[in-house]
Amino acid sequence: MKVLKAISIFTAIFCFSKLQSQELETILLAKDDATKLTKAYLAPSFKGLMFAMNNGWYHTAKVHKKFGFDISIGANAAAVPSQDEIFSIAELGLSNNTTVTNGVSTSPTVAGGESTTPAQFQYSTQIEGQNVTANFTMPKGIKEDLPTSAIPAPAIQVGVGLPYKLDAIVRYVPKIGVDNVKVGLFGLGIKKEITEWFGPLDKLPLHISLLAAYSNMSVDYEIGNVSGDVSTQNASTEFDLNTYTVQAIASLNFPIINVYGGVGYNAGNVKLNMLGTYTLSYDPAINGAPNVEESITDPISLKTNSGSMNATIGARLSLGFFKLYGSYTLQEYNTLNAGIAFSFR
Repeated sequence: MKVLKAISIFTAIFCFSKLQSQELETILLAKDDATKLTKAYLAPSFKGLMFAMNNGWYHTAKVHKKFGFDISIGANAAAVPSQDEIFSIAELGLSNNTTVTNGVSTSPTVAGGESTTPAQFQYSTQIEGQNVTANFTMPKGIKEDLPTSAIPAPAIQVGVGLPYKLDAIVRYVPKIGVDNVKVGLFGLGIKKEITEWFGPLDKLPLHISLLAAYSNMSVDYEIGNVSGDVSTQNASTEFDLNTYTVQAIASLNFPIINVYGGVGYNAGNVKLNMLGTYTLSYDPAINGAPNVEESITDPISLKTNSGSMNATIGARLSLGFFKLYGSYTLQEYNTLNAGIAFSFR
């Protein structure tokens, strides 16, 4: 399980370190509209992680014998559609206090390219009776930094055979981390083989199963103390991802090559909370006057939901107890899965 811990931690640290470099905190200057802008910018990463985490639960429909088991070590990559590399500013419903100053109508999301011009905004408000403004620029995308320009996620698990032609599948990492990122992962799946329900099919190399699985990834990211137009004290971000999948799967299990596939539905939700005290610095309308500051606490709390029908096709090479597998899933964010397994039936 040390490999699972390492890959899970790497995924979280990679994603959150890239987001840190984008200085997301400056969006908080648009107080009333900060949640809308943050959600629009991060939406592809939320969806990508959800679709990626829901993949890789199986590479055969055949269940283990009682107390047989396998260890699967794999990874998923969810491709972000081109239309989700940018977001439309007009569709966000921003308040009249927030206006675009560089004439663009779209801005890159986190999955956008560095060459796409980000929106520049001016936010106007009143603080203690004074008219004040703040100018900020949306972050650029990190497409070029993503492996294969896709959202990655680990798919590492242990499957154990149970009575009644059942497999239990477990993913688990206790909440541990490196530096300012801590990540925890838990997942549980149940696979039930139903080949015998179809009568004569049980004499063929064909296996048919039903699968249901749930997984959770939680990440705590310490922003720490930051200075500038947005300064922080003891700030942090909490990220919580829940995913659900139900699948009908089938496989043709030959001595060396197995072909497998499935159809089903993937869904999930993400919660993101920015916690701590943030001091926002605004420019006064009177030239030469000192900046006006305002402190806010726990400024962002958002939740998103996603779901999609899916269809998967894959193949597995069996060399004794060693397996090499890969699959491709058609869904809202098409996803590639690949890995190795050690199976002892």
